[in-house]
Amino acid sequence: MHIYIDADGCPVVGQTIRLARQYGVPCTILCDSAHVFRDEYANTITVSTGADSVDFRLVNLLHPGDLVITQDYGLAAMCLARQACVLHQDGGWYTDENIDGLLETRHTAKRIRRQGGRLRGAPKRTLAQDQAFCQALEQRLRVVTTE
Repeated sequence: MHIYIDADGCPVVGQTIRLARQYGVPCTILCDSAHVFRDEYANTITVSTGADSVDFRLVNLLHPGDLVITQDYGLAAMCLARQACVLHQDGGWYTDENIDGLLETRHTAKRIRRQGGRLRGAPKRTLAQDQAFCQALEQRLRVVTTE
């Protein structure tokens, strides 16, 4: 297993790398050239800025059973199709059972914005979200590293 982080706008890069190092799982950070990430443990791949450039590069690196950290529903759907495990930055797992509903919600929100409507932004990140993410990731890493 390999962990891939969609790092553009991801608040849990540090936590992911820390747990990957702790469990000895290889980790790669993917970001566009507008962001800079460096870590002695994780490999960093920087791609040119552009719509979905990180997403397509990440999907092309995947193997079945790899783990992806992302908040992007579209990327999550592509990763699930490649038989990867996909974890949201808030600790929830994307699955074949929930991805269609999430994509529909995204589509509806996009349509509302396109028609001039406004949606409330995401609330400030909480400690509980960080804890839920770390708990979900660590639980998965325990299972994988003991198999």
